[in-house]
Amino acid sequence: MNKPSTGFTLIEVLVALAIIAISLGAVLSTSGSQASGASYLKQKTIAHWVAMNEITQLQIEKSINATGTRDGDSEMAGVKWYWTRKITKTEFDGVFEIEFRVYRDKKRENALTKLVSYVSAS
Repeated sequence: MNKPSTGFTLIEVLVALAIIAISLGAVLSTSGSQASGASYLKQKTIAHWVAMNEITQLQIEKSINATGTRDGDSEMAGVKWYWTRKITKTEFDGVFEIEFRVYRDKKRENALTKLVSYVSAS
């Protein structure tokens, strides 16, 4: 009498291992993408805060009376951020448009955020 075999064949084991390896590769790839995306969103958020802080500082100092472009830098969250500020007059008396672009690199090549605000000089 032949007893039916109880167990897995070598081919079945190899197929199962291949499926597990492919699945783990996909999971690792996805988690890496999510970590990279979270870091980018964090940088964009902090860059936006830098721009908002700079506009608020201008409003506090009441120094919005000259138009033109200026470069500067600020520190936030232990990181130095580089920005470009452009102030232009609007068609309304005493109202200025302020545009801030915030960069992570000193060369100011790729802006992380752009914030436009309209502020009264008085």
